[in-house]
Amino acid sequence: MPPPRPLSLITGASSGIGAAFARQLATLGHDLVLTARRVDRLETLATELRGQHATRIIVLPHDLSDPATPRTLCDALEQRGLQVDWLINNAGYGVPGTFVANGWATHADFLQVLLTAPTELAWRLLPGMRQRGHGRIINVASLAGHVPGPAGHTLYAASKAYLIKFSQSLALENRAAGVNVCALCPGFTWSEFHDVTRTRDKMDKLPGFMWLSAEEVVHQGIAAVERGDAVYIPGRVNRTIKAAIQLLPDRLAMWLSARESKRYRNTQI
Repeated sequence: MPPPRPLSLITGASSGIGAAFARQLATLGHDLVLTARRVDRLETLATELRGQHATRIIVLPHDLSDPATPRTLCDALEQRGLQVDWLINNAGYGVPGTFVANGWATHADFLQVLLTAPTELAWRLLPGMRQRGHGRIINVASLAGHVPGPAGHTLYAASKAYLIKFSQSLALENRAAGVNVCALCPGFTWSEFHDVTRTRDKMDKLPGFMWLSAEEVVHQGIAAVERGDAVYIPGRVNRTIKAAIQLLPDRLAMWLSARESKRYRNTQI
């Protein structure tokens, strides 16, 4: 049985999908642990939610590119006697340009944030969920993990494909123990993501029907993990894209990816 007031740990909670998870889970009666690098954003969000809901909110600013952060976070929770019921692995970003255009340190930080940190957090928090017989893990992946990897942002699609397969395995391993795991795979979502990657001018040229709000992505994601969906793509357009790509020969799918990626990826060295 779920606890009367579940505790949710949300990474990348300072904006976008992470902040939307915080708002919706607080509305559902969850206590929250919010983590990200921007402490001012986290404190502003915490103040907003404390004023709207009778919920406990703990702000733990950390940088997930530091390999020590997952253990540090979990140690801080244990010292407070807190048990995480929902883990939202949301932190992520894109690295513009081609693979060799960026230094290895940039790629290493990216892999730490998008691959190693969510994997380690799940490893550290899953035993407690299994012991209590209830838990939820949402790994925020992407539609990009279902389609051919484009030129530019080279590691992004690859990292999201990993999260999808990882989530499927975890879902199968832990469902009987009362723990549901879901890879949430949004397509284009209104957020700061494309401002950070300096592709906003390209993204604004895409038609409006291809976009979802962060709030809608989160609403559908929460419903999906509660249903026990191991993988969920929000939005009919995004599900159609995934289905169509799967029907195409690899060569044609790669050609389409190369053509379309020029519209929204920075492929310059």
